[in-house]
Amino acid sequence: MGQGSIIGYEINEKTCQISFCNDQQIEPDTMEVDADNYQIPLIIGKLRDTWAYGKEARRLSTIKEGFTVTRLLERSLAGEKIEFGEETYEAVWLLSKFVQMSLQSFPVIDGIVFSVPELTEELAQLLRGIAVRMGIDKQKIFIQDYKESFCNYLFYQPKELWQYDSALFCCDRNEIKAYMLRRLKPGLGGGKTTFVTVDEVASAHMKELAAVYPVLNEDKAKEADARFCKFIEGVFDKRIVSSVFLTGEGFENNWYPKSLRVLCNGRRAFIGNNLYSKGACYTAYRRTFMHIEDPVYLSESKLTDQITVNMRVNGQEMWYPIVSWGSRWYESNNQWEVLLENVEDIELHVESLIQGTLRTEVIPMDRFPKRSEYSMRIQIETLFLDEKTCKITVRDMGFGEFFLPTDFHEEKIIHLGGNDGKFSSLS
Repeated sequence: MGQGSIIGYEINEKTCQISFCNDQQIEPDTMEVDADNYQIPLIIGKLRDTWAYGKEARRLSTIKEGFTVTRLLERSLAGEKIEFGEETYEAVWLLSKFVQMSLQSFPVIDGIVFSVPELTEELAQLLRGIAVRMGIDKQKIFIQDYKESFCNYLFYQPKELWQYDSALFCCDRNEIKAYMLRRLKPGLGGGKTTFVTVDEVASAHMKELAAVYPVLNEDKAKEADARFCKFIEGVFDKRIVSSVFLTGEGFENNWYPKSLRVLCNGRRAFIGNNLYSKGACYTAYRRTFMHIEDPVYLSESKLTDQITVNMRVNGQEMWYPIVSWGSRWYESNNQWEVLLENVEDIELHVESLIQGTLRTEVIPMDRFPKRSEYSMRIQIETLFLDEKTCKITVRDMGFGEFFLPTDFHEEKIIHLGGNDGKFSSLS
């Protein structure tokens, strides 16, 4: 087990939020900025030789002292440079400085998951690069979107809350979006694993919300409440919903009493603004300390093929996933060192959820040196060339002072089926 912290780091264009736990404490806490306020403004600033971030940087902006920078994510992705006086800063350097300063309370980080509104490969590479420069093990760095954070948050709640569908309503100052977590059809993967997904099922722009937030206008509030009530009824139509979660600054004023009665009719409802960072923290815990995850979240951007090899892990023999369904292909490059019980060929199982097939691939070991049982130490490496092509390399690592490493290695190209637009067939 690790000795450091497990971090869930929600980040968007305006704010960030940090939840944390460790190997002894699974239930995350969320870092408070002020009493009952978890949102850290995504602003960095400098006054003379002193850097400031978050609330202190916003204060510099308010009093127009020094210089401050906002829109750090957008500017970093665009490769912008920011000039102040005779100094020039790359936006990605400023974003990295912000992340480091916000995490200075956690000197040792065993795993981190960034949670973002919408995930792209470019954004994943940006955040992963920042975490690597902080000295975090690259195999313990993951990025996910808000939908996956919601899903992983629910996995650690009582089962009755997601026995059937579970709804998430997100509200900012003029728009409400509704998401639904649902189980995919039973029997996938041999029926040993539960698979779920999260769909965006509806959205609505509500001009009344601009007047409701932050000052409560009673007439506009009643109009917004009535519209939200109809919106909810449309979302819940013919669905069995176990629980409802409300998040976002738009729900901070109590403008929706009629809608709340509809939400709570036969189901449990919760409101809060640290769901995404807590969900990311739960994901970080799962990825850091669990060998095989169950349940598994799937989406159109996730792998629906799994590659396993027969191993004994912690005394238990299993088909261990070296490529897991539910992971992203660009996060699935890994290495393992294993001891072989014998030096026969290595058998791989490739299982497809989309096709419902299981095939066997073999990596021959006849060119490797012959050694006695448990003195053959090899490295297994997975390297994705693209989203459907995985190269697996097996390399002789020697065995201490008894057997020096050799140049012997074998490679195997595994072609995966991918989704090919057939993800809906899993419903």
